[in-house]
Amino acid sequence: MEITTVCVIGGSGFIGRHICHQLAAQGYRVCVPTRDPQRARQLIVLPTVEVVVADVHDAEALSRVIHGADAVINLVGVLHEGRGRASFREAHVELPRKIVAACKQNGVRRLIHMSALNADPVGASAYLRSKGEAEAVVRESGLDVTLFRPSVVFGREDTFLNLFAMLLKLMPLVVLASPNARFQPVFVEDVAAAFVQSLEDIGSFGKSYDLCGPRVYTLRELVEFVGVVTGHPRPIIGLNDTLSYWQAFAMELLPVKLMTRDNYHSMKVDSVCQCEFPFGIKAMALAAAAPTWLARQTPRARYQRFRNGAGR
Repeated sequence: MEITTVCVIGGSGFIGRHICHQLAAQGYRVCVPTRDPQRARQLIVLPTVEVVVADVHDAEALSRVIHGADAVINLVGVLHEGRGRASFREAHVELPRKIVAACKQNGVRRLIHMSALNADPVGASAYLRSKGEAEAVVRESGLDVTLFRPSVVFGREDTFLNLFAMLLKLMPLVVLASPNARFQPVFVEDVAAAFVQSLEDIGSFGKSYDLCGPRVYTLRELVEFVGVVTGHPRPIIGLNDTLSYWQAFAMELLPVKLMTRDNYHSMKVDSVCQCEFPFGIKAMALAAAAPTWLARQTPRARYQRFRNGAGR
């Protein structure tokens, strides 16, 4: 099977941008549909990437952008439901159904789908349940499907470690819900490499791969790590289960949703895995990668950048 053109749905997002960069570096032609071309401005400069303004939730528009592709990568996902966002069902179940239908309509057999660790139709949260339903949709499609199920993904532009960095800079202490929730953070470049390497690997058809980094952390340990690296260590008050639930409930009322009760339910299940990273990729450790951008936020690093700018 020869693949030259890939349609990356969700390509303007955090993980999508890294996948598009790697696809372009390997010479693939890439089509990225988006409702907001400003979100894809980093991709427009890539010579083999075409950004197309389209609403992928519209079946006809979706079919048009998939037409001419040899493969489709679906990365669309939402962590929170709310005003201005698609619901879990719209983003995680109905959209994959539309993508499968558009692939069949246009004769595209290759589909790579982003799921989530612990996705399960009877899972602990609405997020995990919707991801589990989506897995069933794509598995039963009859297409040449590969699924990826990452733990929390970190990288320079993530909304995970960078959120902690911002909070630690602004707050004298951290009141932390679910401090013992366990994660196995995986580097975005490694996730992108797995997607790209699987693209023409026939052996990956019909398989799902859990993607985890080399070390397990509790949420408390992650916050402590970010505090040390950024130069803003703070006291952490870990909440018990009941107070964690009520904090999540209270945070749902904020204009910007930092946490919801559904997130709380998701964190009741450890986001960890015991398998090897696929395709011979050596997963990057959080402690090796994250300081390259987080440490730039320390007072010492800012002072050094000032000195360098002054030629001293």
